[in-house]
Amino acid sequence: MNPRHYSLIDQLCLNIDQAIRGLVGETLTTGRPYPAQDDSELNLSVEQQKQSAALMRVNHAGEVCAQALYHGQALVSRDPAVRHQLQQAAIEEGDHLVWCHQRLQELNSHTSYLNPFWYTGSFIMGLAAGIWGDYWSLGFLAETEQQVVNHLAGHLQTLPSQDKKSFEIVQQMQQDEARHRDDAINLGAKELPWIIKKMMSFVSKVMVKTASKF
Repeated sequence: MNPRHYSLIDQLCLNIDQAIRGLVGETLTTGRPYPAQDDSELNLSVEQQKQSAALMRVNHAGEVCAQALYHGQALVSRDPAVRHQLQQAAIEEGDHLVWCHQRLQELNSHTSYLNPFWYTGSFIMGLAAGIWGDYWSLGFLAETEQQVVNHLAGHLQTLPSQDKKSFEIVQQMQQDEARHRDDAINLGAKELPWIIKKMMSFVSKVMVKTASKF
């Protein structure tokens, strides 16, 4: 068998391992410290706690999707530099996954019950984007991150003002996502057609509405 095929099988096995780790909360990370570790927990009302938990559950589900997208894209990437960027972005998104999970535990809440569905669907989308070509794949990454940056900006406005811990986490996530977007653009990302952007936005809104409740 061609060594290239062995490499593809190895990558597929790695992606299966990454998927399992991500879904059980043991994903690969950079090991960066929890952004809210120095913030004291203020008393939140029951409604405020529910509001924060819903937002952080959406963010956690979004990070599951991001991991899956990048794993799928990296699996079929042809350019080593692009593949490295996708893999590195996925690891940094792993930090976000861990932070959101920890914050949900602090809020006595749970991650989305539909995370396996979010991962599977996003992995397939990542594969499709990667097969389309590396620079279109980078364009998909850049647009995904731009939409996430906008989404997190909304969360910074709607989180309860007393919830400083969630605010610190979301703010750091937003900075990281903006950097991932810029890195993709600097590597030669192509701008996606308008209709693709609209479809991505629609899928994102469905995920947000569903994950906030389930």
